[in-house]
Amino acid sequence: MNKNGLSEYTNSVHKIGRIGTVIAILIMLGIPVTMCTYFDMWPKAADLLMFCGGLLALYVPTGIVESVTYTPILGSSIYMSLITGNVSNIKLPCALNALDIAKAEQNTDEGDAVCTIAIAVSSLITIAVVIVGVLMLVPLQPLLSSPTVQVATSYMLPALFGCMFIRLMVTNPAGGKITGKWKMMIAPILILLGILVFVTKLNRGIGVLITIPVMILSSWLLFKSGQVKVIQRKDQQETGNSETNNEK
Repeated sequence: MNKNGLSEYTNSVHKIGRIGTVIAILIMLGIPVTMCTYFDMWPKAADLLMFCGGLLALYVPTGIVESVTYTPILGSSIYMSLITGNVSNIKLPCALNALDIAKAEQNTDEGDAVCTIAIAVSSLITIAVVIVGVLMLVPLQPLLSSPTVQVATSYMLPALFGCMFIRLMVTNPAGGKITGKWKMMIAPILILLGILVFVTKLNRGIGVLITIPVMILSSWLLFKSGQVKVIQRKDQQETGNSETNNEK
């Protein structure tokens, strides 16, 4: 442990993650900047804002939300997840499944290591699948463009989030037990439905930005009122009691 209370593993991973993030940003921005400079084809600012405004309105809130909400789950592996992308539909399910198989707890060095390995393997498999997809795109085009496949693929993401939702509801993080978890969903769902039905339609990023503070506030109020309870395991209670006694 250092003076900040972080382990050597955590410090090293965060250092590598920050360096990797800077390198990734430089590569992502450097290639188009180099191409535009070399071929003298810089777009006008007005055209750039016109074409990118809609994308920025959608993906900037989504990126902020993913960074805030997924970091407690993924830990230091969030660096690799955000660099490689597909966090919600690929990286997060892989990490949760890996934690479940390894019986590892979130917010621990072991859990961080498990998530990092899972996301690294997921990224490599994604690259391999993309390569195969590019090579097989023309031969499989009749199959992929068929109405049956198009209808089936439209249900893939909802089915994936449904599985994630069920897993998070029936399992308990960090080895403890949380009772009344379903009550925390009521306020965000009602508020979001009210906005969608009576006010206006929202994109995914804005919707998540609205529900997160509502979820946090409602969870805190339910916890304070005793509607939601956190029951620690015996070994966690013994550890907490020993730390309290040591402080005394």
